Amino acid sequence: MNIVVPIKLVPDLVEELTIDPGGASLDMTWLRLIINEFDDHAIEQAILLKERSGGTVTIIVPNFDGADDILFTAAAKGADRLIKLAGDYLEGVNNHALARAFADACKELHPDLVLTGVQAHNDLDGPSGPLLAECLGMPYVGYVCGISVSGSEAIVRKEFPGGLIAETRVTLPAVLGVQAAEQPPRYVAISKIRQVMKTAAIDEQEPASLDSGGGPVIEHMFQPESSERAAMIEGDPIKISARVIEILKEAGVL
Repeated sequence: MNIVVPIKLVPDLVEELTIDPGGASLDMTWLRLIINEFDDHAIEQAILLKERSGGTVTIIVPNFDGADDILFTAAAKGADRLIKLAGDYLEGVNNHALARAFADACKELHPDLVLTGVQAHNDLDGPSGPLLAECLGMPYVGYVCGISVSGSEAIVRKEFPGGLIAETRVTLPAVLGVQAAEQPPRYVAISKIRQVMKTAAIDEQEPASLDSGGGPVIEHMFQPESSERAAMIEGDPIKISARVIEILKEAGVL
């Protein structure tokens, strides 16, 4: 089983985000990037499949600051091959460009499975997986919470509201968008990561292009405008409820 996991780095929401002077993107100068949470689950699911059925796991990361740390951490968890996509990403790239770059690297690896996070907190519509699947000419299933492989097929599990579980058979090779691994991403000690850094090698590759064509164009970013729209209603419950009804009528809701 040849499994590839492309990783996306996203802004750390613990840090303060500032807008570039141009007004159409985040200021990347001091922006701290971390691994996308759902991609971390994709790595864990890939390692679980390897431990269960054998095979190899390859991690692909764009050359952002911190990419090496993510790759070595994945190796400490059990990944076999580490690939860093060279290039200048400081100006920012959209999901279309990343999908094409990931696809170029994946085609050389001939994967049976490509696991990617189902979405990221800077693109909640989750386009990365479907875009990558289109570039590779593979089927795509998203919001996956469990995977088992039998021969040339994968059985993927998806959770629905109300505690319903759906199982779908997918012919391999395929791209799967992981919502949650079958177990939480494992913790690895810093000492183990440092030990791996002495032996693991990172393969740097140059993507054919970073073509952002087809993606949406951001014209303006801005902080939400603060305004005084909250009204405190005082009085007993009858007066408060009466006033709430008046407000809803004035707004045309009732």
